[in-house]
Amino acid sequence: MRKGILSVAAVSVALIGSLTACGNDSKDSGGGAQVGVILPDSKTSARWETADRKFLKEAFDSAGVKADIQNAQGDKGAFQTIADQMITNGAKVLLITNLDSGTGKAVIQKAKSQGVTVIDYDRLTLGGGAQYYVSFDNVKVGKLMGDGLVKCLTEKNIVKPVVAYLNGGPTDNNATLFKNGYDGAVKPKFDSGDYVKGPDQAVPEWDNTKAGTIFEQMLTGTPNIGGVVAANDGLGNAAIAVLKKQKLNGQVPVTGQDATVQGLQNVLAGDQCLTVYKAIKKESQAAAELAIALVKGTQGQPNGKVTDPESKADVPSVLLEPKAIYKENVKDVVADGYVTKAELCTGEFAKLCADNGVS
Repeated sequence: MRKGILSVAAVSVALIGSLTACGNDSKDSGGGAQVGVILPDSKTSARWETADRKFLKEAFDSAGVKADIQNAQGDKGAFQTIADQMITNGAKVLLITNLDSGTGKAVIQKAKSQGVTVIDYDRLTLGGGAQYYVSFDNVKVGKLMGDGLVKCLTEKNIVKPVVAYLNGGPTDNNATLFKNGYDGAVKPKFDSGDYVKGPDQAVPEWDNTKAGTIFEQMLTGTPNIGGVVAANDGLGNAAIAVLKKQKLNGQVPVTGQDATVQGLQNVLAGDQCLTVYKAIKKESQAAAELAIALVKGTQGQPNGKVTDPESKADVPSVLLEPKAIYKENVKDVVADGYVTKAELCTGEFAKLCADNGVS
């Protein structure tokens, strides 16, 4: 396994006790906010604006804790400026999803010097020293993708397939963890000679347009690609768009994760092997409850820890379980309230939803 893997020591500790709401109404505005939240962008995944922002706001509002939720839109300078403003405006806690570990580390060090507690949200800032980390078991996310690809290749009876990797952003520790997971699942097939290792490339900044160009080049150089591990739904859709041009969609299994509407539609259509559902509502609620406890002056109670591969420090963590989603259980994502039937089952997908029990 590569150096980037985080060791997870599960301990049976309840996350946070029930919290009594304060009397103030929470707003997405800066002045007097007790918690500052910085989301990374809205380009690499729809989840940040459609899910995380909504669920975090709901959680803070219900507790009466004022939160300032902003999105850096991929701009590292803006990320630092937003953090400075939040600290200046009196935030007691920063909840951040870094754009890269360098920028994240600078923000964390500035916050800590001002007595502000930092929670790394969804991705760990390597060497950053955040006091807490809330995410999913990201190696398991990758393993579910790798296992899924093996399952789909087996079902299609594809003999000795060439498997390509379309990895996430090279500066994102989560991308390293995902790859550790899916490579661990697929590598035994390479070692046994059942599969052939194909192109293996990272997509800078998880950029979907760049992913399409990269995969087009992969397919040109290796036209017999038989399976694709794409590190999220956006990258998977970029690969599927290229496969469609060659009329290969549905024949070449492609993975993904995030359970976006587009990803779920691709799964229903048979163009994507699976997606991985990370219950963002649970993740955001866990992060918000931790932040709320800290604002109220109580100690956070995580359910595990991860080891920062750079600093070797153990970071108290809340780690949640991901779930593989195939055609037959797309309905579970709708039932959980993560996406609605109305947004998923449009046009040609109405019949596919009905055929697969989405109600």
